[in-house]
Amino acid sequence: MSSNGWYEVIQQNDHLIIIRERLDKIDIRYLTTYVNLYLIIGDNKALLIDTGCGLVPLKPIIEKYVNGKELIVVNSHSHFDHVGANSEFDEVYIHKNEEAIIKKPIDMSHLKEAKNPIANGYSKNNWLLSPAIKVNPINGGETFDLGGIQVGCIHTPGHSPGSLSFYTNKKELFTADLAHYGAMFTPPKDNLSFLIASIEKLIDISVEHKIKEIYPSHEEYNVSLDLLNELSNNLKNIENFWKSRKPNKDNNAWEIEVGKFIFLIKVGRKERKEFKSKLS
Repeated sequence: MSSNGWYEVIQQNDHLIIIRERLDKIDIRYLTTYVNLYLIIGDNKALLIDTGCGLVPLKPIIEKYVNGKELIVVNSHSHFDHVGANSEFDEVYIHKNEEAIIKKPIDMSHLKEAKNPIANGYSKNNWLLSPAIKVNPINGGETFDLGGIQVGCIHTPGHSPGSLSFYTNKKELFTADLAHYGAMFTPPKDNLSFLIASIEKLIDISVEHKIKEIYPSHEEYNVSLDLLNELSNNLKNIENFWKSRKPNKDNNAWEIEVGKFIFLIKVGRKERKEFKSKLS
């Protein structure tokens, strides 16, 4: 499959390109339709947030818009649908908590059970994603100056230990997998406080930097600050919805629908027996 046949490319404004791929066409078990990658183009440099699923070459798409400018590639975290094409680029930045993961091949054999035949494309590399060529660990708190556009990095653990979010001086916030509508994968209920704390951090940053537009890594993009407030409130009140939970075997998670969210809450140790009994 060609790059043009797989990726949907959207020119959002004069400095932001959105590149989308269909995760549901790879595996419907994630209950997710879109993966959103973001290319931010400054006067001197460009920055790419995430490299997608890795099934189809990404670099040819990026090169069309970068026009020879220096490219910075940053992974929001190390899950396969965000690091898949890392090996196409000379170097990649990621939080230090997850650098070891992308230095090694990533096992994709779990997709052998995917019902969509396109997932068989991973078999060409023996069901492995190639590792990044060079990995630069960061802590969060860094700023990338692209020339006219500054991109700040924020450590926002919760979805994963090294999750990063990003904001620009153009009043944009990129929340990666920390906050989005649709199917949200979270830590166990007893550990939701870490996720909530990171969401609250983004709310504070949104106020401080007068954020106007939020760009998540899945599903809807260019959403309002309501996303963060709704998400925080729902997670803080998860006990109110806990009785409606149902077991999701494919994702080893409790599935709870609340408004525009589908929470997939990882099963905690104390809940394993109950989870298993509800599956039978």
